[in-house]
Amino acid sequence: MSDPLSADLLDRVLARLGLSAPRAPDRDGLRAVYGAWCEGVPFDNLRKRSHVHRSDPGVLPGDLASDFFEGWLETGAGGTCWAGNNALQALLVGLGFDARRAVGAMLVVPMPDPEPSHGTVVVHLAGERLLVDASMLHGAPLALEDESATRLDGPGWGVCARREKGSFHVTWHPGGGDPFDCRILAFDSDRDEFHARHERSRSWSPFNQQLSCRVVRGDRVIGIGMGHGFEIDATGRAHRRPLDDEARLRFLIEEANIDEAFASTLPPDEPMGGPPGG
Repeated sequence: MSDPLSADLLDRVLARLGLSAPRAPDRDGLRAVYGAWCEGVPFDNLRKRSHVHRSDPGVLPGDLASDFFEGWLETGAGGTCWAGNNALQALLVGLGFDARRAVGAMLVVPMPDPEPSHGTVVVHLAGERLLVDASMLHGAPLALEDESATRLDGPGWGVCARREKGSFHVTWHPGGGDPFDCRILAFDSDRDEFHARHERSRSWSPFNQQLSCRVVRGDRVIGIGMGHGFEIDATGRAHRRPLDDEARLRFLIEEANIDEAFASTLPPDEPMGGPPGG
């Protein structure tokens, strides 16, 4: 199953990202495109939350890269990992990069043999593997090197990658809780797997009942999660505050640049149940 972008859609996406012309498929070009993505495309569950709340049986929003970008252009909303990283991979391929889908697991709690729970993107460039992730939004490509740890030290979004027991682990800070690792499980995923795992999340996901949104603003990360607003400030410190419905709506419109008409239709949070089987 392929998921290409039309030339017209590619041009509109680049314009919205503030990229006046396509970037060359080199390291500087990748840094420019991914940096613009991190500033311009939020990680959020806004369209999915509405879809699940309505019990809509149709394809999940953003599952196709074209639908992801049309939705983003219209509402300002992004998507969760399977949708967002599928779209990022399609954008990079459309620009000539050797960008490939990869699969990982978010280790919110340590586990020896985790199931895949996260889609991501790795660009192969001049003999390097460079992670660009539409969920962690780490500001610049992160090299995955077999022999040494690598770091990006942005104050609000700093990350570190290291090789551990045969797998890469990326330590990052989601903002709404403590830092934890994303373990890369496979570098050879494809569109079919992303679609299947995205669809599987319909029955249960931590992003199905409560609004979540995470955006980069210069040297800060701001967002909403678990009923609270959060900020990782320029010193790397995290702050949380409760949000009522009015403050939540104001954040989405004024801080996350979500379309007001769309933001006003989002359902209230519901209690989050645990995954099947506990």
